[in-house]
Amino acid sequence: MSDAQPQDIKGLEREGLVDYAASHGHKPYRANQLFEWMHGRGVRDLSEMSNVPAELRDPAHARLGGLTLDNVLKSQDGTRKMLLRTGTGQRLESVIIPMGSGRWTQCVSSQVGCKMGCDFCATAEMSVRKNLTTSEIVDQIYHARSLMGQEDMQVNNQVFMGMGEPLDNLDNVIPALRILLDQKGAAFGQRRITVSTVGLVPKIAQLAESVPINLAVSLNATTDELRSKLMPINRKYNLAQLLQALRDFPMAPRRRIFVEYVMLGGVNDTNEDAKRLPKLLHGIRAKINLIPFNPYPGSRFVSPTEERVAYFLDKLHKAGIQTNIREPKGRDIEAACGMLDGAQPI
Repeated sequence: MSDAQPQDIKGLEREGLVDYAASHGHKPYRANQLFEWMHGRGVRDLSEMSNVPAELRDPAHARLGGLTLDNVLKSQDGTRKMLLRTGTGQRLESVIIPMGSGRWTQCVSSQVGCKMGCDFCATAEMSVRKNLTTSEIVDQIYHARSLMGQEDMQVNNQVFMGMGEPLDNLDNVIPALRILLDQKGAAFGQRRITVSTVGLVPKIAQLAESVPINLAVSLNATTDELRSKLMPINRKYNLAQLLQALRDFPMAPRRRIFVEYVMLGGVNDTNEDAKRLPKLLHGIRAKINLIPFNPYPGSRFVSPTEERVAYFLDKLHKAGIQTNIREPKGRDIEAACGMLDGAQPI
């Protein structure tokens, strides 16, 4: 009797499914059937795959890994926060954000907790740290698809800006991205997916070589001294190294790198910061998102004043840099940027 565990086939790309089918004596077209059931139709039970041979959907050979949806919290502004659980019990969150004109963006998590230790993020304070599997990553999208479908709505964009550092889990994130881009699955366009990083410089090039999507970088300071205090990763890969990686990042015409700048009141929102920021980004096709800090319980930081945000916006516009202010969404359910911690509010 074999002690082999059933394989999580939801985390396999098409080539892996071809190998799985072949290992049980079946032709490649069976892999396409499996893929479309899992990623196109989003089935959660092997028994639903009516045209697939019984052997390929035998629970002794295969399982459909993923997440359990514990609860959905809805903000006054329409934001939804999904409270999810892995098969081993860890809690994580994914947020669905209204963008206006009937469009929705999902903030996807790549890890439970985060090892990066950024000083202004609630996720960094979680005691549990775990890489999500490929099937757990894509399953967030399928839960959102099902949830929004009940209201005849759909998620249009995916941003890997939830819990965790995506580039710290590339072995699972890259296959997940390829699955999401596949036209027989969720069928997102390349312009509809953005992956964010705090600045794992060598992994930026690896991401670019592996899959064509948008890149976002969490910058949050204009000097190495301050960034190293706020973001420990800067002690390993400083601003010069990070900015060079951005200059080297291949982009199609008219594409830009999204630069995220969390504004911390009295910390990184000075006149000098507003002057240094456009100089740092010289030679980089960038679009800046200014993100006023979202206070969470126990944080030592405060939000910037409206005057400070307006000053930054004016200086960046005058420097010729496309800049937006990211309005906080879902603060009342702790779903805004930097507030995710896997704990369900009472």
